[in-house]
Amino acid sequence: MSVPELLVLNAAVVAAAMLVLWLFALRLGDVSFIDAFWGLNMVLVAAVDWWVADGDPTRKALLAGLCAAWGLRLGIHLFLRWRRHGPDKRYVGLLGRLEKRGFSFPIASLLFVFLLQGVLLLLVCLPVQLGQAWPTPPVGLLGWTGAALAVFGIVFETVGDHQLERFKADPANKGQVMDRGLWRYTRHPNYFGDACVWWGLGLIACEVPWGWLSLAGPAFLTFTLLRWSGAPTTEGSMKQTRPGYADYIARTSPFIPWPPKRA
Repeated sequence: MSVPELLVLNAAVVAAAMLVLWLFALRLGDVSFIDAFWGLNMVLVAAVDWWVADGDPTRKALLAGLCAAWGLRLGIHLFLRWRRHGPDKRYVGLLGRLEKRGFSFPIASLLFVFLLQGVLLLLVCLPVQLGQAWPTPPVGLLGWTGAALAVFGIVFETVGDHQLERFKADPANKGQVMDRGLWRYTRHPNYFGDACVWWGLGLIACEVPWGWLSLAGPAFLTFTLLRWSGAPTTEGSMKQTRPGYADYIARTSPFIPWPPKRA
């Protein structure tokens, strides 16, 4: 299967998955569960490519396996969080603003949530698409380095999420700022781990012809985490609800783990 054919197949699979999820959203009146399927749909793409693409078997196994480990863990984590907390205020606010501009809930959710995320996830997961498309060369030093970085990222964000869940589960911490464990060294261990995973997968893909183009995926993801829908949204909300969050920002690295500044 040629690369263009593979990309078209992936787009069709994601479009079908998003349309099915959109129908569920119409039934529920809530789109918040889409965050869980951000990673799960990437796993679907990786699995399709592993099945049909003609790439090097070892590289295919690395890309599909690491993507599955990342996406399944994150998807289940976010799905359970949605079940516990219900509709996400970000989506409620977004759809509310769109409805004031004349968009109905079905149209707004389809265009600005499901189809938009479908396009963006196809961009982000370019490494698992392009990296599985070529049978040569075999996995080399760059690929194994990328695999190690991806494993590190999965472990890092898993530990960070676990520490945050334990912190939130303690009633004594209500209204407090999480500044322990990995959160002492970076304000966003989950985002940093996410970026490591996808830059690692990008390095694996870089070994194939034209694989460097796949770096557009992790580059865009890093931009969104730092400048768009990640840290800016989270920190804007935390500043309003956590009195000590401004001090936490002043002493803690925004992204790359680093010892906190002294007061």
